[in-house]
Amino acid sequence: MMKKKHFSILCILALVFSVICPVNALADESTGDDTYTYNLDYWGDVQDSPDFYTVCKVFTSSELGLETKMKSPEGLFVYQNFLYVCDTGNNRILEFERISSEKLELRRTIDSFEGDDNNTFNAPTDVAVSVEGNFFVADKGNARILKLDQKLNLLQIFVKPVDNTLDATIPFQPSKLAIDTAERVYCIATGINKGLIKYEPDGTFSGFVGATKVTFDFLDYVWKKLATQEQRAQMESFVPTEYDNVYMDHEGFVYACTGAVTREDLRADKAQAIRKINLMGNDILVRNGEWGIYGDIHMGSGGGYEGPSYFSDVTVFPNDIFICLDRNRGRLFGYDDQGHMVFAFGGNGNMDGYFRRPVAIEHYDQDVYVLDTLDCAITVFVPTEFGSMVYKAVDQFDQGDYNASGESWERVVQINGNYDLAYIGIGRARLRQERYKEAMEYFEVKYDDENYSKAFKQYRKEWVEDHIAIIVLIILALFLVPMGIGRIKAIKHEIDTDELFTR
Repeated sequence: MMKKKHFSILCILALVFSVICPVNALADESTGDDTYTYNLDYWGDVQDSPDFYTVCKVFTSSELGLETKMKSPEGLFVYQNFLYVCDTGNNRILEFERISSEKLELRRTIDSFEGDDNNTFNAPTDVAVSVEGNFFVADKGNARILKLDQKLNLLQIFVKPVDNTLDATIPFQPSKLAIDTAERVYCIATGINKGLIKYEPDGTFSGFVGATKVTFDFLDYVWKKLATQEQRAQMESFVPTEYDNVYMDHEGFVYACTGAVTREDLRADKAQAIRKINLMGNDILVRNGEWGIYGDIHMGSGGGYEGPSYFSDVTVFPNDIFICLDRNRGRLFGYDDQGHMVFAFGGNGNMDGYFRRPVAIEHYDQDVYVLDTLDCAITVFVPTEFGSMVYKAVDQFDQGDYNASGESWERVVQINGNYDLAYIGIGRARLRQERYKEAMEYFEVKYDDENYSKAFKQYRKEWVEDHIAIIVLIILALFLVPMGIGRIKAIKHEIDTDELFTR
């Protein structure tokens, strides 16, 4: 009897504790670790999702048939059906031919070139190939950028830019680069935070592009002006943030990412982890999503990491969906051209689909390649049926086939009823089909205020056009009826007055 009494007391205490401290009390620090693929709803809650991508193959050095294993690889680039890897620790570039998603064949090991006495690489960190087929190599250890032809003949050397605002004592260490169709070079160099270094095709330095916006507290600024020289030296400088990586999309826009941001600045919209830079150096990335484009919005600690996502690379599809690589938590975050999150998956670990230190990302068609510098491995992801259906719906919308896009989004909803982007996609398709009332209903379901306003504006205009005759009659009635009543009263008053006068 005593045992039963104690058991009842324990049950009551457990029930009270569960009410006071519910299990989901820490939900705001959730990072989606319970599921591989997830998304965020309007409220910021993590929603489980069918896998958008699945691991097709993990290429290690032995899988790639390399006699000398890769060592600290840093760069990855796809050109036509070739994949290039900067094997930084071995001072070489590996050229693979993509036979299929599951097969890469080594074609060349590039460790030297013709045309210069110093004809070997020293810690190359990135490689890019222009539309003309010329190689551009960030030869970081040799403080230069090399331009080589397909036969590895030296064509040009880009060196440290001559600029009075640069500290002459800072060594030139080009780390990442991108090339446009005219073979202009956009370079990131370690220690230079003025933006992207831009070189013209003839090698001329033409300035810095896309420096990040500097934000600071006004009181700190005043205090810095009043502080002594020693105090100023101890205070944080108001300087732009240095970029971590850069990517040139199919339209010539430069996507640049940085991980050197704080959670406070991200949440206050004082910093941007990813930027889309036009020729004027302005950030034109559309951010219409409910949440910022900075990876996980829940920035709890655990599992060996803490703080916000650290974007180390980005790749952009022809349909303007871009995928950001989070070095901190080993995740991939996909966003559409409006800034809505399309998917999020991955994590830290030793299993397939997880990473230890991912540093570079590329794509071939819809396949995604991720380079891990610690595992010295390349993971290939291919879209699942769910992922392919989403891509299909996006592509159909971009091609102007709004009927087919709406139908594809409806099939996406059948697979995952919690996928907010599908409802927004259906609404956008209905909007283009001029089915404004239906579009409003779908936007309302997912609290898409901006698109709802667009649909409502068009619906209101359409309604007015359809009911213009009734509206005109009502307006006329509002004016004519009172006038008629007034006239009748006036006539009646005249008659009554005349009758009274005649008497």
